[in-house]
Amino acid sequence: MTDELHTFVEKLKEQNSSWVADVADALGEVTVTVPREHIVDACRFLRSDQQFDLLADLCGADRGPEEDPRFEVNYHLFSTVHHRRLRLKVMLTEDDPHVATVTQVWRTADWHERETYDLLGIIFDGHPDLRRILLPSDFDGHALRKDYPLRGFEPYSLN
Repeated sequence: MTDELHTFVEKLKEQNSSWVADVADALGEVTVTVPREHIVDACRFLRSDQQFDLLADLCGADRGPEEDPRFEVNYHLFSTVHHRRLRLKVMLTEDDPHVATVTQVWRTADWHERETYDLLGIIFDGHPDLRRILLPSDFDGHALRKDYPLRGFEPYSLN
């Protein structure tokens, strides 16, 4: 199965070699690391030319304050035509946690990007409505960052 996925990776490289910074195989899955400045173009190509028509998930991860780059954004793509999954990954630094929105490629990215912004503080430039989706608007911080207090805190009284 990964051989077929590597065919899509090769087509991505043929379209523009700078779109592929790294390729990793693990447990039958293929992950392509894409430089953040190319994520929209790579996604648009995979959707329109390679029929990865479903953004199944978009999520972020904090690799830890001691890691550089600290954050990653994972785009889980699925082709309903080829019945294959492909993951794209963008790495972001703590000093500049910005990446372009892919809402113009897949409308469902709207909610996924808002959740990732809310929980990790990753900013999706050009997003049509980037605001908190799970936590209260006055919540201070981003709950899934690894520098957030382990015990957290309760900002509201339950009395």
